[in-house]
Formats: sequence, C-alpha cells, structure tokens
Amino acid sequence: MNYLSYNGYSALMEYDMDDHILVGKIVGIRDRVVFHGETVAEFEAAFRQSVDDYLANCKALGRDPEKPASGKLMLRIPPQVHAAALAAARASGTSLNQWAANVIYKASGV
Repeated sequence: MNYLSYNGYSALMEYDMDDHILVGKIVGIRDRVVFHGETVAEFEAAFRQSVDDYLANCKALGRDPEKPASGKLMLRIPPQVHAAALAAARASGTSLNQWAANVIYKASGV
C-alpha cells in the first residue's frame, strides 16, 4: 500500500465510485481529517491544504496537534514469550518483525 506524505503526516487514498472522486484521510492520528479531489493533482493539493489547516486549527484552539505513529515499536516481553514468538515466526517463514507486525495488524482491526 502506498501512502502520500507531507509535513510528517501520511494519507491513504481511495476511489469513490459513486461520486467519481479520490477520497483521502490522514492516517495514524485519532483526529479525523478527510479531503478529496477529482484528479491526483487535486487530491495531493487537498491533502497538503488539509494538513496545513489541521495544524493551523490546532494552533488556534491552543492545543498540540497529534503526531502520527512512527512505525517503530519497542516492547519488553518475558523471554519465554520472545522465544515462542521467534519459533512462530520461523514456522511461518517470516522474520520476527514481519510476524509481529502481522499479528498486531490482525489484532488491531485496521
């Protein structure tokens, strides 16, 4: 999956077949920021404008804007859980990182 990035924020793009537009939302934050465009160029401009508006609105409200998740996660788990996860990753033919990412992805309901 490809993401569009601007000023530290990322957007996911979907095509709305009913309205024939590209619809996007900023991912990785709880605040809901959505935008759209009829062309890729309009979509990209709307994304950049939405990020700028989000940051300006947060400043006007006197609150810090949410920062997107970095994608890096450090965990401290018991050694036996670590060993079991390594074994599961090997059994699935993936790295521990990929195995853990898949497990977390499935559990998150994204």
